[in-house]
Amino acid sequence: MLPREFLDTITAKFSANNVFTDAVDCYAYAYDNSRRISPPEMVIFPLDVKQIQLVMQLCNQYRVPVTPRGRGTGTAGGSLPERGGVALSLERMCGFHMDAANRVMVSEPGVLNQQIQDEARRHGFFWPPDPSSAAYCTVGGNLATSAGGPHAVKYGTTRDHVLGLTAVTGAGEIIKTGCYTTKGVVGYDLTRLIIGSEGTLAVISECTLKLTPLPSAISGIVAHYRDAESCADAIIRIMSQPHTPSALEFLDRGSLNLIRTRNPHVVPSDATTLLMIEIDGSESEISTAQNAILSACKNSGCLGATIVPDIDSLWIARKTLSPLLKDIAPKKINEDIVVPVSRLPELLANLSRLATKYEVANVNFGHAGNGNIHVNLLIDPDDKDQLRRGELCLNEIFDLVISLNGTLSGEHGIGSEKRAYIGKEIDDATITLMKSIKRVFDPENILNPGKLFPN
Repeated sequence: MLPREFLDTITAKFSANNVFTDAVDCYAYAYDNSRRISPPEMVIFPLDVKQIQLVMQLCNQYRVPVTPRGRGTGTAGGSLPERGGVALSLERMCGFHMDAANRVMVSEPGVLNQQIQDEARRHGFFWPPDPSSAAYCTVGGNLATSAGGPHAVKYGTTRDHVLGLTAVTGAGEIIKTGCYTTKGVVGYDLTRLIIGSEGTLAVISECTLKLTPLPSAISGIVAHYRDAESCADAIIRIMSQPHTPSALEFLDRGSLNLIRTRNPHVVPSDATTLLMIEIDGSESEISTAQNAILSACKNSGCLGATIVPDIDSLWIARKTLSPLLKDIAPKKINEDIVVPVSRLPELLANLSRLATKYEVANVNFGHAGNGNIHVNLLIDPDDKDQLRRGELCLNEIFDLVISLNGTLSGEHGIGSEKRAYIGKEIDDATITLMKSIKRVFDPENILNPGKLFPN
């Protein structure tokens, strides 16, 4: 129950249109793409950094939990207000400014990723982070999880494309991190610390995004394989040669079967795995890279590798995969594990073994160029035995990933969904240090409490 004094102060400081207290209105902010539900007691829509600061100061004073969020597209439960309190929705902070001369864009957190891309393109640039939810997810959410996407194999993730931030700490202090230039080594790199912290340290109110020139040309290659082993071998061969693809996507048998249900002529009937490869650069660079990558694609299990002029149609098919999983099962345990590229053959072979062992339907696809595979365990949550087997399978998958020198999350974050497993990857001393950093930023533990770390 929110303190009466807190409620009275908030309603006096904010217009009625920018505060929800009715349970029906608040319910829309009770869930994200993890499908779990945790209703807030109040939703506040700040319009500028001063209003964020006011909320944080009041929440500190009255010990009210506050959970920042964008559009709720995350899959790890990072924006769930598990302890009630305030959901701080940044969706109405949607201003941005293009500075083409300095190759930057200054953006508020509520701007959609696609809006950034559209504006940057008008000036001959793009912002490399490109999650599949780009049309719906916000820049603030991208920064919260250091989102990646297919083009991270060449261009890196969100952390690599942000120069500086303005943010409000859990203690209610406005801070500025980084700088406006691409070079700067004054003080600690708090920008990279806050990016990926999933809203547990500070609420971002503005960010300076580093833009990249659009390539002059783009080409695509599609390669089909008889089995996963041949496909994994080709991935290693591609990434071992010096021409880096701008995207290298892997789709397994289950993924291809799903695509065939909607696009039956896109994938050959005898293919069990597929690589979608994008190459960008100048015309001469693409020509050289195409030859090298095509050669790397071809092994004894390759059923065909061809240049495709229309890569867009393939991307459309790829991005429909996640929604199509609902055709198989009502719930998916969706993980974004990463292993070194050289360990992909072991990962894929053991994913198949574990799915068979626990009798769980499994579909895998993802950004193979940097070893980031989206593992989907498909289950019926109303079947308790199936749910139990899915959880046991996931636990072994995480053990497998760590044994292969990998990481539990490449771009979705930990949130609430993976916090029970974080000890598999991070030792106790390091977790203790991270919690100490959290206390410096958020001494009352009101900012997205309970996320990341085991309870």
